[in-house]
Amino acid sequence: MSAEVLSAAFLLLLVLDPFGNLPVVMSSLANVTPARRRAVVLRECVFAYAILLGFMAGGRVFLQFLQLSETSLAIAGGIILFLIALRMVFHHPEGIFGDAPDTEPFLVPLAVPAIAGPSAIATVMLMASRDPSRIAGWFVALSATMAVTTIVLLAGNQVQRVLGERGVRALERLMGLVLTAIAVQMLLNGVADFVRHLPASS
Repeated sequence: MSAEVLSAAFLLLLVLDPFGNLPVVMSSLANVTPARRRAVVLRECVFAYAILLGFMAGGRVFLQFLQLSETSLAIAGGIILFLIALRMVFHHPEGIFGDAPDTEPFLVPLAVPAIAGPSAIATVMLMASRDPSRIAGWFVALSATMAVTTIVLLAGNQVQRVLGERGVRALERLMGLVLTAIAVQMLLNGVADFVRHLPASS
C-alpha cells in the first residue's frame, strides 16, 4: 500500500470516526434486541460503504451535472468537517448527529449521517475528482477504512468495556483535534485555489 493510499485511509478513518460513533451506535441500538444488533450494524456498514463507493465512482459526473467546482467542494467539505470536529472536541449532550431513533435504525442515523455523512461524502468525491487516475488506490483506502470501521462498531460493547466511557470520549476528542487541523487545511486549500483562479485585474 503506497504512502498516498495510507494517507487517504488515515484521513477517511478520522472522518468516519468509528470510535466517536460508538456512543451513537450504542444509543441507536438501545431498543434493538441483542441478537439483532450485530446484524443491524453490519447492514448499516454495508449501506454506508455502498453509498460512499457510489459517490466516489460518480462524484466527478455529479459535480459536472450540478456545475460545481472542486474548489467549492473543498471549501464546503472543510466547513462541514470543521463543524463536526468541533462537536467531537466539545462534547454535545445529543451526540454528534442528534437524537437516536426509538425503533431499529434503517439507513438513518447510522449509515447516514453517522458513517457516510456529508464530510465523508465530500472527502471521497474530492479524492476521486482531484486525481481520478488513482481511483483504484482510493477504492483500496475506502475499503480498508470501512473494514476497520465495521470491526470497531461490531465490537462496540467490548471496546467501551475496555476503554470505558471516559476513554472513548478522550479518544473522540483527540481525533476531533486532528480532524480540526485537517478541516482548516482543506478550507485553506480551497480558498487558495479560489484566489488563484480569480481573473487578473486590468
